[in-house]
Amino acid sequence: MKTVFPTLRLTLLGAILALGPMAAVQARTPADQLIVGMSLVNLFSIDPANAPGLDASGINANLYDTLIKRDNGNPEKHLPQLAERWEISEDGKRITFHLRDDVRFHSGNALTAEDVAWSLYRVMKLNFGLATTWKAYGYSVDNIQGLIRASDAHTLVVELPQATDPLLVIDSLAISPSAVVVDRVETLKHEKNGDLGGAWLVTNEAGSGPFTLSKWSANDALVMTRFDGYWAGPAKVKRVLLRHMTESQSLRLMLERGDLDLAYGMAAPDIKAIEASDKLQVQALQRGTMYYVAMSMKQPEFANRKVREAVRNLIDYKGLDEQVMPHYGKLNQQPMQLGLEARLPDPGYTMDVAKAKALLAEAGYPQGFSTTIRTLSEPPFIDIAARMQATLAEGGIKATIVTGTGNQVYGAMRARNFEMIVARGAERYPHPYFSLRTFVYNPDNSDAAGLPNFQGWRASFFSRQLNDLIDRVGVERDAGKRLAMYHEAQNLYDQQVGPIMMISQMTDTAVSAVDVKGFVGDDAEATRYLGVYKQR
Repeated sequence: MKTVFPTLRLTLLGAILALGPMAAVQARTPADQLIVGMSLVNLFSIDPANAPGLDASGINANLYDTLIKRDNGNPEKHLPQLAERWEISEDGKRITFHLRDDVRFHSGNALTAEDVAWSLYRVMKLNFGLATTWKAYGYSVDNIQGLIRASDAHTLVVELPQATDPLLVIDSLAISPSAVVVDRVETLKHEKNGDLGGAWLVTNEAGSGPFTLSKWSANDALVMTRFDGYWAGPAKVKRVLLRHMTESQSLRLMLERGDLDLAYGMAAPDIKAIEASDKLQVQALQRGTMYYVAMSMKQPEFANRKVREAVRNLIDYKGLDEQVMPHYGKLNQQPMQLGLEARLPDPGYTMDVAKAKALLAEAGYPQGFSTTIRTLSEPPFIDIAARMQATLAEGGIKATIVTGTGNQVYGAMRARNFEMIVARGAERYPHPYFSLRTFVYNPDNSDAAGLPNFQGWRASFFSRQLNDLIDRVGVERDAGKRLAMYHEAQNLYDQQVGPIMMISQMTDTAVSAVDVKGFVGDDAEATRYLGVYKQR
């Protein structure tokens, strides 16, 4: 159904899209097309069962639909999407969704409740990192087909396999990248060797969203074309072209001369330089994801609590916040998003070289040791890593920076094959339970458990006390008791010197031409372009 051209260049894409050659000066982009500049370096798969990255989420939000969605800016409210309504049984053990009957996939196939059930089964069967979300609720490849099932073409029954607050499951169905609904019939046409269409869906799509995938050239460009048969009405622009661009100055230049409509990932100096422009507009987007430094407790040095505490005292939080992170993030030292009632104030960690050296000596490393820091080569990751390299050296820890693609860097962490890493990730929407479960929870620390969606598992951090506390808060219905448990968990993580150390909560800045209207950035980078248009 879709074709991918691995060697396709932007000039060819431009010809195909009737954009014309990218000349030195171009007054305006086409009125019916949205041209976006952004880094696509982390985009290695768009298969909903194996696409945890933010870039993939932003793309799949336009290619696929979910049963329900969160009201942007209101994490306590869920809105209908493919499901018109739903109800929870009195005992809280069953959720019944009633689906729309007018939805068709891009293939022309009618969407049914069977597609929804199969999509979640497929996530469990393929067992990539995103399956962790559902494993945490007690689902397995053996039980999910009996518990999540279609009772008729437009009714989906979701039974909970263990005691869980059903609102948490509803929330996951709204926000998890794995919760999008895949066209079962179309996908199985491309199945090879029992992969449930996995190889095909890496670079193709089988969704019902407002756009279809037209072209994708890795680290070059991706094109989405309006799906005129979309159940909620067609998008206002005919096509969205995402151009892979990592140089902030190039993004700024192309915005200023009219070659781009919208850009993500611009550096602070360039954003400041255009803030007064009457031709461009700047929108700050608060994200739920965190920038962090993580250590693998599989390494003997970092298994030592005093070494981890020494590293915590060798992070220049204030310097990073003031000099590296403007327009990228806001200081946050807790494993929980800013603004939540359950979040405690920052512990107030500061850089203290003398204390760090004393802790290293007590741990048996008076002369320090050598290690590596994996990270992406783009800002702010490489800038955080470079600052970390310098401050670690002050304490005697000699760190070599190892850069790579998103797949290489995060792949090493998912495989638990790293020493230190500067990364970004975790729960994207604000919710204290999901924050703790993502960063702190680790129900099985064995390599064989395969729980890469838990950052704690990736870092080999295992605390039975914290696991039990998070298990209990996940079923607690009393708001006051939940709040006390959330506070206790944050204090315990601080006392146990967890190996994932938060630096900053992500903010993103979208810069667009003033004639771009209807753009509302999503706080999980799942921005839809359905309502975006150009006022010309």
